[in-house]
Amino acid sequence: MMDADIAASPKQRNMPPLLLSDAARRRQRLVAAVGNSFLLAVTSLSTLAVFFIFYFIARDALPFFRIEGFREFFTSARWYPSAEQPEFGAFAIFAGSGLVTLGAAIVAVPMGVAAAVCLSDVLPFWARQIVKPVIELLAAIPSVAYGFFALVVLAPLLQRSGGPILSAALWIVVAPLAAIAAIVVADLAAERFPNRARRPARWLIMCALGAGAFGALAVAGRAIAGLKISSGTNALNVSIILGIMALPTVVSVSEDALQAVGRELREGSYALGATRAETIVRTVLPAAGSGILAAIILGIMRAIGETMVVWMASGNAAQIPSPWFNYLEPVRTLTATIAGDMGEADHVTGSARYHVLFAMALSLLLFSFLCNMTSEWIVRRARRKAGA
Repeated sequence: MMDADIAASPKQRNMPPLLLSDAARRRQRLVAAVGNSFLLAVTSLSTLAVFFIFYFIARDALPFFRIEGFREFFTSARWYPSAEQPEFGAFAIFAGSGLVTLGAAIVAVPMGVAAAVCLSDVLPFWARQIVKPVIELLAAIPSVAYGFFALVVLAPLLQRSGGPILSAALWIVVAPLAAIAAIVVADLAAERFPNRARRPARWLIMCALGAGAFGALAVAGRAIAGLKISSGTNALNVSIILGIMALPTVVSVSEDALQAVGRELREGSYALGATRAETIVRTVLPAAGSGILAAIILGIMRAIGETMVVWMASGNAAQIPSPWFNYLEPVRTLTATIAGDMGEADHVTGSARYHVLFAMALSLLLFSFLCNMTSEWIVRRARRKAGA
């Protein structure tokens, strides 16, 4: 009797049935299909936009290769597009882009990875919450502001007293990195000694490495201090600014990769008797290697695609520096050439001078696309390994 009363209570009579009717199921499937179709359309639009960009750039780039061919474009350094007998050798421009991108990577990668390690494994949590947003603020500064700084501030400084500034920068940047490297190498090398001799051996190795690094820095600093820079708008100026611009990307993505390693791996390393340096070098960095490599690729993409800074502060000289890797000479890059010459080429639409700019854009787009695909592959591979 009691069970029948409970089953027939008004509260249960007003509850909806557990099984949906056929009409309700159809409505649910319709709503799900509409939602999925909308999300698919949004995703497809972004994908189609990429394909359309490739199509329209390739459509205007291929006529140049049909007219002039590939050999001159990729192998000649003679860039005279407005001459009576125009020449479209872009090898010097490719070399300039590669030079400033390599310089930006040299500036951004060591500093960015070291800053990421410091944020993830050295600084306390409250300091990390302050430092990381400050680093990421560098990405919010407009590129034209960086360009004005490079042109108005850094270029005159390099031209007036470039040697002493570079010598001081060598001590400020390289000396701390050398000290950290000496400490890490000493920690790793001291593990080969017995327990009683481990501490003295660590100090001896550290002092020997420090003295050698100090002597090398003193010799290099004295040689660099005597340099005379003829023009402040050169590859070095642009490389420094591009490295600073790429720094937030490298720091943020590398720090996320280091954090994804997890505390368990670190605590297991400490439990086995490893020092902090050994844990970072032998455990944390190898485990986060794929993420750090993806961060480096993204930072390189940030540097190679920049336009305003290289247009304003590189000197825009279509030449191969002599000797090679001479960062004190003006250079010209792909992005600066496209931005600077497109206005002059508009009135001769359909000519080789017009289409060569699209050929440069296609080359730049293909390189960026390959870098993006490589970084995606690295991240997916790291996730698969972590899941396994």
